[in-house]
Amino acid sequence: MVDYSIPFSDAVFKQARQRVSAHAYHTPLLTSRLLSERTGFEVRLKAEMFQRTGSYKLRGPLNKLLDLTEEERSRGVIGTSAGNHAQGLALAAQIYGIRSIVVMATNATPSKVEATKAYGAEVILHGSIWDEANEYALELIRKHGYTYVHPFDDPALIAGQSTLGQELMEDWPEVDVIVAPIGGGGLISGTALAAKHAKPSVKVIGVESSGAPGMRDSVRAGHVVTLPEVDCIIDGLRVKTVGTTTHRIISRYVDDIVTLPDSDIFEAVRWTMSHCKLVVEGAAAAPVAALLHGLVKAPQGSKVACVLTGGNINLDQLKGLRWN
Repeated sequence: MVDYSIPFSDAVFKQARQRVSAHAYHTPLLTSRLLSERTGFEVRLKAEMFQRTGSYKLRGPLNKLLDLTEEERSRGVIGTSAGNHAQGLALAAQIYGIRSIVVMATNATPSKVEATKAYGAEVILHGSIWDEANEYALELIRKHGYTYVHPFDDPALIAGQSTLGQELMEDWPEVDVIVAPIGGGGLISGTALAAKHAKPSVKVIGVESSGAPGMRDSVRAGHVVTLPEVDCIIDGLRVKTVGTTTHRIISRYVDDIVTLPDSDIFEAVRWTMSHCKLVVEGAAAAPVAALLHGLVKAPQGSKVACVLTGGNINLDQLKGLRWN
C-alpha cells in the first residue's frame, strides 16, 4: 500500500497510472481553432466524453477499489452520485467482481440511472440533491455494513483522477494553464496535483456554477462551508458541501476559482456542440464557458487546456437554447 499523503509521491502517481490504464482509455487532447481565435489563447480540449462510461469518473474507482481489503470488498461497495460517479463505480466494481449499490437523487438524469443499472449496480433513488442521497447511503451503511466509496473526498480516489492530469502533461508538457470544473473537487484536485508535480509553474483554474460556489466560498473562508441552498441544475456542479481533503488540496494547488450562471454554461454546451462538434454535459462545458466569457486571465498566446469532463448530458435541459 502506498502512502497517500498530500502532495502525492512518485509511487502514488505510478501505481494509480498502472491500475487505471489497465481498464480506462488515454483520452485525446484535441485542438480547437475557433476557440483559440475567439480567446487569443492556444486552446486544447481534454476529451473525457470519449472515456468509458462517457466521463472521467471511472478513473477514481479503478484505483480506489484495489485499495480495499478482501473483507471490505466482500461486503459490497456503496456510493452516492449525480450520475457519473455512479457509472464509474458500477463499471469498476463489475471489472473487479464486486457487488455495487448506488444512491442517486430522484431527479438524476434518467439516462445515467439506466446506464448505472446496465453496468451492474443496484440503484436506489433518494432525495433531490447529492447531499441528501449521501445521508441516506450512510444510513444504509450503518444498517447493512456496505463499504463506502466517496465520490470525491478520498485520497485514493483523487489519485485515480490524477491520471487525467498525468496524461495531459505527457501529451502537452508546454501547457501554461489548465481549466477544470469543480463540483465536490475530486477531479481538479487530482489534476492539479499531477500537473504541479510535472510542472510547478502551470496554472490551474477551477470553474463553478455561481448558484453553487461551495469551493470558492470555502477557500475564501479558510474552511469548508455548507451552502444554505443551491441554485444550480447542472448535476456535476450541484453540491452544497465540498470535501475536506479536496478543499485542502485546492486551497494550496489551484490558482483561481471563477463562477458563471447555469445559463452561460448551457450556452457553452451549445457552442461546443455547434463549433467543436463535441457532445458535452453541463459541467464539462464550464471551462469553455469561462474562456468564452473572458474569466481565464493569462497572457495572449498562452497554451490553455480545458478539461471536458464528460458527455452524459440530459437532452431535456437543452430545450430552449438557441442553436443558430
